[in-house]
Amino acid sequence: MLRDAVSKGTEFGRLAKRQMETGGLVSDDIVTSIIDNNLGSERCRRGFILDGFPRTIPQAESLDDMLMKRGEKIDAAIQFDVDDEEVVKRVTGRWIHKASGRSYHTVFNPPKSAGVDDLTGEPLIQRPDDTEEICRTRLKNYHTQASALLRFYHQKKVLKRINAMQPITTVRSNLKRIFNNQQL
Repeated sequence: MLRDAVSKGTEFGRLAKRQMETGGLVSDDIVTSIIDNNLGSERCRRGFILDGFPRTIPQAESLDDMLMKRGEKIDAAIQFDVDDEEVVKRVTGRWIHKASGRSYHTVFNPPKSAGVDDLTGEPLIQRPDDTEEICRTRLKNYHTQASALLRFYHQKKVLKRINAMQPITTVRSNLKRIFNNQQL
């Protein structure tokens, strides 16, 4: 939702873009406004997954309020546990074919020819915020805020943790179990 607002150049999207490009976390007011504007949309009618939101207790409380007004609640908050160095490796190696959204990675899923899309031969791009410096800034910010948020969702009995250092098939299986309301 956030990246969609940025790409569409909405008022909140433009504000968010400035903060994202410097590695800062987008402010609570901007993010919650974007989320609130989207919760009533057709694409959220049967449910939704929020990736990277909420990041703060005030955001989590705002989300609870937004959902409560709609007669809904959080089913699960999922923490993917990954070492910081692995996060940096995963983020900085990511390349995207902008027109299709196809994703490549220099280590895990490299294109047949470096820097070009396998199907079209068009150039791949790296998002401006996928640099090591910005990634490390985000990780530092994340660690500062995450422990309180994890406690918040643990107390609500909706926190689920997945060891995301495991093979992707195992991670996917664990995620499906959570979506099917089974215990890990």
